[in-house]
Amino acid sequence: MTTTAPVTSLADLDPAGTYSYADYLSWQFQELVELWRGKIMRRMSAPTDLHQAIVGALNYKFYGHLLGKPCQVRVAPYDVRLPQPGRAAEAETIHTVVQPDICVICDPRKIEPRGCLGAPDLIVEVLSPGTAARDWKGKYDLYEEAGVGEYWIVAPMEQDITVFVRDAATGRYRLAGEYGEPGPVPSPLLPGLGLQWADIFLESNR
Repeated sequence: MTTTAPVTSLADLDPAGTYSYADYLSWQFQELVELWRGKIMRRMSAPTDLHQAIVGALNYKFYGHLLGKPCQVRVAPYDVRLPQPGRAAEAETIHTVVQPDICVICDPRKIEPRGCLGAPDLIVEVLSPGTAARDWKGKYDLYEEAGVGEYWIVAPMEQDITVFVRDAATGRYRLAGEYGEPGPVPSPLLPGLGLQWADIFLESNR
C-alpha cells in the first residue's frame, strides 16, 4: 500500500494494510513505529528507567571498545532497513524497518543519513514488559532471515543475557551462551570486548 499524501496521525493508517519504506517516509506523526514485513508494529509503552540504564551501560562498553575501529555502534531510535534477500534495496521494495535498542555495524557502506541499510552485524534488544514475546520470536525470526550475525536478548528482571550466533552454513541461529551471574559476557563478533555481567546489571541497579 503506497500512501499518496503525508500522514499526520497513526489513526489515519489501516492497521491491516501493508506498507513499504516509501510509505514510512511520508508519515509525519510523533509516535515511533516499526514495519515488520509491511505490517505496522507500535511501541507498546515507553521504556522503563531500568531498560534505559541497561541500554546506556551496554552502549558505553561497546562504544569504548569500538573507538577507532571499523565497526560502529548505534542506539534507538535509529532506523534499520532490512531488504528482502535477493531483492533490490529500493524504498518501494523494503517492507521491514526496525529500531533495535543497540546495533553494531561493521560495513560503513550500510550507514546512511537515514540510518542503516542492510543487516547490522550485531543487534541487542533489551526486553520490556510489552515486548518480550516480540523480541524472542518476531524479531528473532526477522534478524535471522535478514542475516544479522549476532543477536543478544537482555532480560532486565531476570538479569540474564542470551546470545545467538547465525550459522553461515544453515542461515539459522544457534545458542552461543547464556549469562546470568557475575563473569565475562563474550561476543563472538567482538573478541576482546571485555564486557562483564556486573558492568550491566550491578551498575544499572545502583
